[in-house]
Amino acid sequence: MTRRDFVMFFSGATAWVAAARAQEGPRVIGVLGSATYGTFPGAETALLEGLKANGFLEGNNISIVWRWAEGQYNRLPSLVIVTLDVPSSFAAKAATRTIPIVFAAGADPVALGLVESFNHPRGNLTGVTTLLSSLGPKQLELLRELRPDFNSVAFLVNPSNRNSQMDASEIQAAADALGEQLEVLPASTETELETAFTTMVRQRVNAALVKPDPFFIYQRERLVALAARHAMPAIYPLRVFAEVGGLMSYGSNLADQYHQIGIYTGKILKGTKAVDLPVQQSIKFELVINGKAAKAIGLTIPPSLLASADEVIE
Repeated sequence: MTRRDFVMFFSGATAWVAAARAQEGPRVIGVLGSATYGTFPGAETALLEGLKANGFLEGNNISIVWRWAEGQYNRLPSLVIVTLDVPSSFAAKAATRTIPIVFAAGADPVALGLVESFNHPRGNLTGVTTLLSSLGPKQLELLRELRPDFNSVAFLVNPSNRNSQMDASEIQAAADALGEQLEVLPASTETELETAFTTMVRQRVNAALVKPDPFFIYQRERLVALAARHAMPAIYPLRVFAEVGGLMSYGSNLADQYHQIGIYTGKILKGTKAVDLPVQQSIKFELVINGKAAKAIGLTIPPSLLASADEVIE
């Protein structure tokens, strides 16, 4: 097996890597995520379909090894690569400058320093970004449409995520433009999630905006339960939150993103260099509203918002 054939690897397992490169038969792809299998529903299937579109079938001519940090980012340097989020992508980038890396990013990979540019990523990284982090201003507008009298919002961020400060600055500017007071609340553990919602109640904020972050996605059921317990209207970055009882989500269609990642991975397996694959931007966005969650906290969804929703869960 050549270096090019082995697209992803795990940095803490030198002997395993050497053996994988030496064996004949199916090519090996390692997939790394900061959460756990199934955290991004449908992602694994979409990735496999993208590979299939290039003639690669798991159990036939490729073998996939999945590795997960289960929400603990400090595990990432000892795992590693396709990477499904920003923290994993930086862990992979730090581990190798030669083995191709195909990443998924919810933020601007150029602004973060992951790649040099969209059209010419350079180095050994390329991938697909949803620019989820840039949707914060639109999410604030949706909260305002939900209740025009909302004038204070809590912004929940994970300080362990390197783009949290950049996101907070962008959201602050959007809140200022809308005349809203913004309370930035950090949380990177289960205990800190509890504390954040207690603070929201104490500060009497009207609603919460949850930043896109693998830890929050991994903890989505807990987050949604906390919002329900405190009757806190919240908007989330992905539909998986609304599907487990969250009030409202606005964000990218992850299946589209992971399908493209599968296609890129297949192209690399066929010999294309990562440097020759421009970073793609997934532009499919969806608004999902959970009507049952709204009723539970005594909210009436305006007809205009219902009409613009891609899906209303009853």
